[in-house]
Amino acid sequence: MIRSLRRKFILLAMASLIGTMIVLCTAIGIVSHCVTVGRMDRAISLLHQNGGSFLPPGLRFDPSDFHFQVTPETPFETRYFVAELTDRQEIRFVSLEHIAALDGETAADTIRQVIETGKTRGYVEHYRFGVFPKEEGGSIIIVLDCFLQLQAANNILRICVSVALACALTVFVLILLLSRRVIRPFVENLERQRQFVTDASHELKTPLAVLRADLGLLEDSLGENKWLESAQAQIVRLDRLIKNLVELARTEETIREDAVAVFSVSEIAQANVDAFQPLAEAEGKILKAKIAAGINLKGVQDNFFRLFSILLDNAVKYCDPQGTINLSVFQRGRNVCICVSNPSTGIDPAQLSRYFDRFYRADSSRARSTGGYGIGLSTAKAIVTRHRGRIANHYTDGIITFTALIPQAG
Repeated sequence: MIRSLRRKFILLAMASLIGTMIVLCTAIGIVSHCVTVGRMDRAISLLHQNGGSFLPPGLRFDPSDFHFQVTPETPFETRYFVAELTDRQEIRFVSLEHIAALDGETAADTIRQVIETGKTRGYVEHYRFGVFPKEEGGSIIIVLDCFLQLQAANNILRICVSVALACALTVFVLILLLSRRVIRPFVENLERQRQFVTDASHELKTPLAVLRADLGLLEDSLGENKWLESAQAQIVRLDRLIKNLVELARTEETIREDAVAVFSVSEIAQANVDAFQPLAEAEGKILKAKIAAGINLKGVQDNFFRLFSILLDNAVKYCDPQGTINLSVFQRGRNVCICVSNPSTGIDPAQLSRYFDRFYRADSSRARSTGGYGIGLSTAKAIVTRHRGRIANHYTDGIITFTALIPQAG
């Protein structure tokens, strides 16, 4: 449980950090791209307004225009060409004075690609273009070489991603080293609780044994008495409750290496079916089992005897009269799957997730009549979690099913 808690803490912390980094890098990339596109579009608009050339230095747009500044070097730094088209989208002329990377044929091919897009603004490879209609017919196309600008924006994004990955790796190492210290108070508190349960249980056993002996003597002296019988019944209930609490505390402890062994789950399941078959028949219920042969598992064998006992006992107690209980044990990939289902009316699906809570009983009167304390399923969950598995339940068409999935590695 402690290892699982530590793993969940690390995963949650890393997921939060990586999620934040992804949002941050995405925002930087989008803003950088928008700024680059905005500046290029303003440059294209400026070229169109001035007949294919920049205005004299000193022109500055307002802040909403990304502060596009024209300097004496701007005409030499900016690579572009201008083309004029006829009404039939035929090239009337192309000015390649301000670009050296394209010849006439390549420029004509680029213009044809611009026309095929059908857009007034957009990209053709790394060229940003703008299409402006003329009053007398035809159109002007201004194509701007944005290779350096796009490369700079991509470099910014790559640097952000690299820094984010480096930060994530650094934080992961730090969390890995410090997580044990972070969860230490919780671990110590949990250990104290377990120790308290164990100590209190041992302390309660002595007075209960004395009370049981005293009541026995009184019964020998007074004969049968309903008050003595009631007291004896309550002592039996308390003794059973204490044993269940101790068992729950022990099943939540970390598995010791000397307690681990490889055993046959199939044989344990069949042994429990044989044990519960007479009980089910006595209550007029049918118990069916479908157990795959030769399924082995590594873990604490006694825990799985208890797991099958809890699930089958729960099914027999709460199965509808004349109902059929089904137990299935089979292999699912590298996991062992244990399923127990039975018909049970009157279940509130909204309460299913609480069935594994300690002392929770969906129907208190029914649980009391069957002797339940709401600890059995908590113990079952502790056993499965102790073996790095997971257990869940679902309710469909009046049938409740408990499914435990345990990795064979144990």
